[in-house]
Amino acid sequence: MKKIDLPKILPVFPLSNFIIFPRTVVPLNIFEPRYIDMINDSMKSNKLIGIIQPKNSNENQIIPELYDIGCMGKITSFKESDDGLFLIELKGIIRFQKVDEIKSNKKYREFNVDFNSFYDDLNPQSENIQFSDLNLIFKDLKNLFEKRGFIINWKGLEKQSLDETINALAMASPFTLEEKQILLEAKNLELRKTKISEILTTYSFDNYNNTTVQ
Repeated sequence: MKKIDLPKILPVFPLSNFIIFPRTVVPLNIFEPRYIDMINDSMKSNKLIGIIQPKNSNENQIIPELYDIGCMGKITSFKESDDGLFLIELKGIIRFQKVDEIKSNKKYREFNVDFNSFYDDLNPQSENIQFSDLNLIFKDLKNLFEKRGFIINWKGLEKQSLDETINALAMASPFTLEEKQILLEAKNLELRKTKISEILTTYSFDNYNNTTVQ
């Protein structure tokens, strides 16, 4: 996608403890009527929606406060199940900053958005990180995943590019809402790798000093 094709207004899907990154693909099951409306409208236009985290994980909030940074994705696959649910695949394109919310009679939320700080997402650069540099991170992260009961196809990850691997692990990690937001806002892959390492250090510390990881 080119800069000129980026929308000024974006429908947003608030998802707690869930992030996507540019050049990653995630499956989503859509069942709430307001988000079914959003997907329907998006499929009729540019197939673009924004994924952004609410600041509070309380799902009962009618209009939750959202973080400033999210990621725009494009619907690349769409199926409707027999019971009316939408099954989509969303490919991350570019991160965005929300500017202000648009008032409308739509059931879902829309924002004016700004992409200026994230144009590099459209033109991925080769990062000076080697897989050998990440052995310890992967080892610690694998241990954390296993302790939390997460199952990851590690062999499959090894076949992906480095940025795809790091971003996939960041998305799937059993980190907190705030920690995942830190990873999303990390400017580049090198910084994201460092942040994952820093977060894992706190989990390792907790493991030595507590019987359970908070």
